[in-house]
Amino acid sequence: MLTIKVLGPGCPNCKKLEAVARQAIDITGVQAEIVKVTDYAEIMEYAILSTPCLVVDEKVVSSGRFPSPAEVSSWLADAELATAS
Repeated sequence: MLTIKVLGPGCPNCKKLEAVARQAIDITGVQAEIVKVTDYAEIMEYAILSTPCLVVDEKVVSSGRFPSPAEVSSWLADAELATAS
């Protein structure tokens, strides 16, 4: 199972990014859980410059922008293949 983290303070942009991630899960059918990270200290551990940020299995894949559901689907498929290897 993949772990998808949405990093940010819980603002509307973070909720929008979470919705895109959920769409991508539906598109790909991968088994994944979404974790919201709102703690500033924990967010800073990822050395990002802006939120919202999307992390797939501890790899930052997007920061400060809204990827399309297709982009996120591609990242999820790649992460699933990497964990299967």
